[in-house]
Amino acid sequence: MTTLKDPTANFQLPLHNEAAFEKIREAIDYQSTVALAAGGLALGTGGVMHPLGWLIFGLAYKPLVVTQKLVRLQRLGTSIFHEFENEGVQVFPTLPVENNNPIDLFVRFPRTTHLFISIRSKGDREIVYNEAREVLQVKRKDNNGLKLWNPCPLVELADYEKWLNKNKDKFLMTSREAQKTPTAKVLVLCPPTKASPNHKEHLYTEIGDMRVLVLRRKGSAFVITESEVNNFVRAWLSKYK
Repeated sequence: MTTLKDPTANFQLPLHNEAAFEKIREAIDYQSTVALAAGGLALGTGGVMHPLGWLIFGLAYKPLVVTQKLVRLQRLGTSIFHEFENEGVQVFPTLPVENNNPIDLFVRFPRTTHLFISIRSKGDREIVYNEAREVLQVKRKDNNGLKLWNPCPLVELADYEKWLNKNKDKFLMTSREAQKTPTAKVLVLCPPTKASPNHKEHLYTEIGDMRVLVLRRKGSAFVITESEVNNFVRAWLSKYK
């Protein structure tokens, strides 16, 4: 029988749900103010004091893409939280991982299931999976050339799962919950980026009423569009409720 851990008096989960989204909104507001003050040039103080939200979230990403990234985190994370609040969902944005990009969204339904979600965009291009090499490639529209996607988000998603096993105490998880809880690793493509429509049929699976691309690299990861996130989470959760 698995025994739940007793929290210490000062135990706190990583920032999540509404508290986290409020910090992200502060970071977005701060970045927008600095951009105006600096005339769109590189990030500077501009006489503007940064809020805690910027320190927690903004510094995790490169300045040239940070505002767009934070907006997507806030939009998707808030949407998931409001959709599944009654299910006891915990949505953790921007969890730092050693030697890796942060986990964009860690979605946890305690002792039921959890999801690692990476939010990515490569502009107006198609993503192609090379099954023989188990790598993702980006198809250039100008000359139809293919370029390896580095760092590979499929590898990152696999590393996030390992990170959780080593850092389960941050979430007051038992070893059993961290290792045995059903886990979905999800790559979310933001428009205009999309997966190539020419992937082989055996790379697709049915999750609820959704037809989803599943790619292998150090495990399996689902590839969906930004607009499919809540439907996917709902379909995945229904498997384990």
